[in-house]
Amino acid sequence: MADAGPNGYGYGDWDGTGTGNRDGDGDEDGKGRRIELSEVPETLLWNLYMRAAEARRARTVLADPKAVELVDRIDYPFEETFGAPSPLLAQGHALRVRTFDTAVRAFLDEHPDGTVVTLAEGLETQYWRVDNGRARWLCVELPETAEVRRSLLPDEERRRTLARSALDLSWRDEVDPAHGVLITAQGLLMYLRPTEVKDLIAGCAERFRGGALVFDAVPRWFSARTLRGEMRTAQGYQAPPMPWGMDAGELPKVRTAHPAITDVREVPPPRGRGFYYGALAPVMRWLPAVRNLRPTMTAIARFS
Repeated sequence: MADAGPNGYGYGDWDGTGTGNRDGDGDEDGKGRRIELSEVPETLLWNLYMRAAEARRARTVLADPKAVELVDRIDYPFEETFGAPSPLLAQGHALRVRTFDTAVRAFLDEHPDGTVVTLAEGLETQYWRVDNGRARWLCVELPETAEVRRSLLPDEERRRTLARSALDLSWRDEVDPAHGVLITAQGLLMYLRPTEVKDLIAGCAERFRGGALVFDAVPRWFSARTLRGEMRTAQGYQAPPMPWGMDAGELPKVRTAHPAITDVREVPPPRGRGFYYGALAPVMRWLPAVRNLRPTMTAIARFS
């Protein structure tokens, strides 16, 4: 899920708008709740749909019963909009999600009372997969997606949703850094302008010394195709423009965003089922000639 689309599009070196509405139909626990979103915010439903599709498999790579529950509760034409779930795409998305889960679990092992800040996670259900019963969770969402999230996943004592753009850095004032902070930006940065990406990363590094940011990025060719409107399903759903693209060899550039960034490295996804995810994909990141053919990569930036 992304936070906001840009007002103008472009991608490159360091040099969003979503609209929609929700109908409150449905009972208090969200049963049959109708959701209507468009442009970038609608991607939260695609992400949820892919996770649930993979989670329903007998030999799933991602156990996510909460995602399955949400898809069953929400009144939305998933298949009519996105098409039948592609097993290859669903597994790939689930493996990316597990990469983030691994990073969060490692943080919680070291900082069991720490705070996890999730920027624009939409209807991500990571909390139910990895929470340790002690950590604090803050989800920063645009107001319209915050409303959707709260209606389906009501706040709890240790987990709450803040209705604010990730680009409005005042959200940092809501975070207690005393026991460690990990920020995640899953499916967010690619929808921002390059300058916005740099400013957001710099803002995290400046405030949360000793913390880290886990994020994902699409390669430049993928970004360019979205800008040309070439990423479209057979049903006509078109992926929103993704102005920020970064090839794997460009990861060191992230360190230039702020002097407090001490290390940036890729976080490899786990192995999956089949030849591609079980054998080929795990070695592609080591091969310069093909590593940028991957549609996404996950990385972690650590702060001094």
